Amino acid sequence: MDESSLLNEGVTLMLFGMGFVFLFLTLLVFVTALMSKLMIKYEKTIGVIPDEGVSSPSTFIPRHGPLIEQAPTESNDNTVVVSVISTAIHKFRSRNKK
Repeated sequence: MDESSLLNEGVTLMLFGMGFVFLFLTLLVFVTALMSKLMIKYEKTIGVIPDEGVSSPSTFIPRHGPLIEQAPTESNDNTVVVSVISTAIHKFRSRNKK
């Protein structure tokens, strides 16, 4: 087989493969967008937290409803933030000792 014909076949195969991948990914984007629109249209409870709450103990999502305004207690908030940051620094330093 000739070198030029082998090179032509390689380029043709490469372009065919790239075109196929491009068409597949384009189709995937459109199908995903269509599914998203259908889910939003027909499923009205997307993003709404059930009344019984979320079962995962590591997830905290506040319930929907009117927010109760609480007087800011700056000293209490700062105490919590300082303790969290101190704990994080202590863990970081204990893990990264040389």
